[in-house]
Amino acid sequence: MSPRLRKAVDADDHSTGPEDAPITLVEYGDFECPHCGRAYPIVKAVQDQLGNQLRFVFRNFPISESHPHAENAAEASEAAAVQDRYWQMHDMLFENQNALEDVDLVSYAEEIGLDVERFERELENGTYTNDVAEDFSTGVRSGVNGTPTFFVNGERFDGDWTDPSVFAQSLLDAS
Repeated sequence: MSPRLRKAVDADDHSTGPEDAPITLVEYGDFECPHCGRAYPIVKAVQDQLGNQLRFVFRNFPISESHPHAENAAEASEAAAVQDRYWQMHDMLFENQNALEDVDLVSYAEEIGLDVERFERELENGTYTNDVAEDFSTGVRSGVNGTPTFFVNGERFDGDWTDPSVFAQSLLDAS
């Protein structure tokens, strides 16, 4: 039996798609991870393919030992979330994965229309450090030890996610 998601999806999560969708896909990811970068367009394609059948949730799992910018990028996504721009920042970070220095994060904040002064202040003060740590902790408790790690309706998905059509069919089969 595969590991189960230890923290149910709730209002604190960043999700897109209907709350009552028959399929809930949770990704534990790292904005600097090259594998997560490869998964990003695949998940987008699966979202397009499955439409309202899919609710997608992203949780931060920065692996700072190998990805020195991952923690700050995760905190930047949380800072964007409180200004209702989470998914815009999420996409910006993955689409510019090789440019995650602080100056880049500020530039993305500006580009997506955030209050940049507030964004910079919150990053500087570590306002969202605990939020990122909480995501990470729930991942560890759920058996996550690398990224990306996917869960489908609460069960860890260990199948092939590298082909959008195969991944989408696997999600449909698992629901």
